[in-house]
Amino acid sequence: MFSADYILQQIMNGLGLGSVYALIAIGYTIVYGILRLINFAHGDLLMLSCYAAVGFVTNMFLPFPLAVFLSLVIVVIIGVLIERMAYRPLRKTAEETTLITSFAVSILIQNLAVMLFSPQPKAFKLPDYLTSTFQAGTFSFSTMNIVIIITSALLMFGLSMFIKKSKLGIAMRASAENMDATILMGINLNSVIRTAFIISSALAAIAGIMMAGKYGRIEPFMGFVPGLKAFVAAVIGGIGNITGAALGGLLLGFAEILFVGFLPPELSAYKDAFVFVALIIVLLVKPTGILGATEDRRV
Repeated sequence: MFSADYILQQIMNGLGLGSVYALIAIGYTIVYGILRLINFAHGDLLMLSCYAAVGFVTNMFLPFPLAVFLSLVIVVIIGVLIERMAYRPLRKTAEETTLITSFAVSILIQNLAVMLFSPQPKAFKLPDYLTSTFQAGTFSFSTMNIVIIITSALLMFGLSMFIKKSKLGIAMRASAENMDATILMGINLNSVIRTAFIISSALAAIAGIMMAGKYGRIEPFMGFVPGLKAFVAAVIGGIGNITGAALGGLLLGFAEILFVGFLPPELSAYKDAFVFVALIIVLLVKPTGILGATEDRRV
């Protein structure tokens, strides 16, 4: 039998991991909702933010909060450049073309990172105020995990308000519904798509810093598997639906932690396989995802 403290510990761990997956999945779904583009380079932006933050701290001796902010700015700029140079020229082409292009961009970023930073993992050190651990019986939680949960919740709430209330957010929703009608209404489609990539890239950067802080190490391929899992989470929740992406991320994070925490240790090595089994089951039962629309909508 598992104790109450152990169950609570696993729930806290699942909430932290699920929050990170949710942010990455929302980044996927914002871009997909408008462009029908699955941006597989999204996970690599996560990795770039970590290396940028480490560089600012170790080489320029900047305070950690400032290093995080500057790394976020750099990743947003890179995300916008990727959209402008790689995706915008192919906007009128078939979806398969942009999908292959996103894979090419992802491989390019990974190999550039290997050449620039070396393939060896590096330590990602947090300030002392983020490394403290609180203990209550056998239940413990770190400051970083609390920061992850609270920051993710605030970001998701703020993004929800932005999409629902702001003029630019409404323009994004309109573009997702009908891109051609949006152009006829005089909305600058390039500005809307640029905003989507800015938000998506910023979420990836923040999620990357959170993951690096949680696990304490970074390496050039660290964004690929979390990015792939977040895509699975977006599909499970309903690709193109922001609420569905958040829900899918949280469910996947909980499921992965509970899978490792409550099943025999010899099965824990198969947790990644479990993620894709879950995807297959969801697609068989509800192909559009939990909150996905049956009609061709891109919200």
